[in-house]
Amino acid sequence: MPKNSKVVKRELDDDVIESVKDLLSNEDSADDAFKKSELIVDDPEEKDIDVEKGSDVDRERPAWNSKLQYILAQVGFSVGLGNVWRFPYLCQKNGGGAYLVPYLILLLVIGIPLFFLELAVGQRIRRGSIGVWNYISPKLGGIGFASCVVCFFVALYYNVIIGWSLFYFSQSFQQPLPWDQCPLVKNISHTFVEPECERSSATTYYWYREALNISDSISESGGLNWKMTICLLSAWVLVCLAMIKGIQSSGKIMYFSSLFPYVVLICFLIRALLLNGSIDGIRHMFTPKLEIMLEPKVWREAATQVFFALGLGFGGVIAFSSYNKRDNNCHFDAVLVSFINFFTSVLATLVVFAVLGFKANIVNEKCIIQNSEMVVKLLKMGSISQDIVPHHINFSAITAQDYHLVYDIIEKVKEEEFPALHLNPCQIEDELDKAVQGTGLAFIAFTEAMTHFPASPFWSVMFFLMLINLGLGSMFGTIEGIITPIVDTFKVRKEILTVVCCLLAFSIGLIFVQRSGNYFVTMFDDYSATLPLLIVVVLENIAVSTIYGIDKFMEDLKDMLGFAPNRYYYYMWKYVSPLVLLSLLIASMVQIGLSRPGYNAWIEDKAAEEFLSFPTWGLALCICLMVVAILPVPIVFIVRCCNLIDDSSGNLASVTYKRGRIIKEPSNLEGDDASLIHGKIASEVPSPNFGKNIYRKQSGSPTLDTAPNGRYGIGYLMADMPDMPESDL
Repeated sequence: MPKNSKVVKRELDDDVIESVKDLLSNEDSADDAFKKSELIVDDPEEKDIDVEKGSDVDRERPAWNSKLQYILAQVGFSVGLGNVWRFPYLCQKNGGGAYLVPYLILLLVIGIPLFFLELAVGQRIRRGSIGVWNYISPKLGGIGFASCVVCFFVALYYNVIIGWSLFYFSQSFQQPLPWDQCPLVKNISHTFVEPECERSSATTYYWYREALNISDSISESGGLNWKMTICLLSAWVLVCLAMIKGIQSSGKIMYFSSLFPYVVLICFLIRALLLNGSIDGIRHMFTPKLEIMLEPKVWREAATQVFFALGLGFGGVIAFSSYNKRDNNCHFDAVLVSFINFFTSVLATLVVFAVLGFKANIVNEKCIIQNSEMVVKLLKMGSISQDIVPHHINFSAITAQDYHLVYDIIEKVKEEEFPALHLNPCQIEDELDKAVQGTGLAFIAFTEAMTHFPASPFWSVMFFLMLINLGLGSMFGTIEGIITPIVDTFKVRKEILTVVCCLLAFSIGLIFVQRSGNYFVTMFDDYSATLPLLIVVVLENIAVSTIYGIDKFMEDLKDMLGFAPNRYYYYMWKYVSPLVLLSLLIASMVQIGLSRPGYNAWIEDKAAEEFLSFPTWGLALCICLMVVAILPVPIVFIVRCCNLIDDSSGNLASVTYKRGRIIKEPSNLEGDDASLIHGKIASEVPSPNFGKNIYRKQSGSPTLDTAPNGRYGIGYLMADMPDMPESDL
């Protein structure tokens, strides 16, 4: 019997599972050449290792220090500024409490399944977005590059918002706050209030004139705003220092940056609930408008919010999960992080509307006082008869209830003449219906409300420190979505790449700190991410469910997790999620096509916002942002299909994974993708001459089946054996 008979006998025993080390230990000395070939395998008890392309030395891949650190990183990435200033706005705009129903449904249909998918592929393949999708299918490797481009675009303007928060944070250590009152202007004869501020409000004026010093249009650059330039530089320095050592440095910072916002939100909620009118805001927030829930746009906006709230398509989720152990329960992580994100949005909404309810009561009180004075004047002028006013009404200390009574009486008596009186109903609901989002909520509405807080500088410091931490948590994930794939693919030093990336981003980001910079932030926010990310996630879903194979992926998950995921995910990934994503993509394209491309410009003479269309070059830039972001997908596809680049060296597609092990295999072996020989072409393989491959299946694994790209799923350990008679096999 041939010398390998002992091995062959073990192969025939289905109940015995051997490792490659077992196989090698049974080879005799005649097979020294085979033993000396570069076979890379690790011991199950040892740490997970990462095989560096083109290197003979195994380098340990970084790993999270603890599960808590990893969860906080994912929470910090997914929970961002959008939870504070976008979700409350959408909730108010789309039916109040009723909006939570479509949001929760879509969270279960597309949110959790797709979040779980990204966590699973990152953890299984242990690479960034480029390596993951190149492994799934080299032709779809452009998905990873597209994710990196989108991450870079988003990082450019997202850090500008952190810079704005840093500016307000630095200005909050004053009593009174600098945006509390309108500034006074002195001339030769007298002192008067700044007209632009008087026509708007103190907080609005401070935001547009003192902070941004904004120009009247996007075409008027106005030069750099040096205050904001310094703040932007500070923001990038913070990000660079936090990310320069990868998860070793950013992971520790996550303990503060991820947990501190919750401390602030809870403190704000407790303080706001003690303020007059806060309950009015919360009641208005959660009063459901069920008829609005039936409108298609509500579902589209809910789907978009779910999509962006979890950070799908950015690559940050994949990058973070790639540093996990392969047996980590990523299904639990997906559900946990998704619901933490949801409850954070609800908590932030409670805080926002409690504060806005307090602000609305203050505005309403001023409205009642002003209109009561107008009623008194009308009574003195005889325009309104004194007889119609109830005798118990005291205009010098009128309550909201008494004013509304007088208002209703005058409206009925002066039915035709009433519009000419210019009286305001002064309803709290009218003030709360004024939907604000984004910078308008954070830097105008919220700052105005805080000026009425006792110890307002303290609350202002806390609020903007919270915004900085929320922004940094998301920035860490966004930058990780750029750094990790590039380091994995091109093997550059992470420290150097991080510094270069931050310097480049700061240099390009100078366009956002011009006087017209706020308009560019709006442009990038509207056009650089939405459509490209939707396309990326659609392709991710299709790549896993169709190209790689949903059945194979489910078996991989079973092997990796130790249990089979619920069949619910099978049907979501294969049927429901792709349909919902395609519908969302089409709806978004229609909306972009039908909507007038433009921005809200602050006009100094009018002291108000005015919608302006983008100039021709601005429209071209919007289109370029969308095209450039998604361009890597067709480019890589064409390059791979036409073999335009010689792929003679091992690449990320040539890594086969088994639970707890990595086997590096060259991608250049014609007709034998599964070879264990590392870094040598077929003609250079040392003796003996390898022939047929034996693929040993793990216990409980499905029948051997190759993926469409020629790679093998988890559960198969591949070993080349010298030719032997088929009778021995």
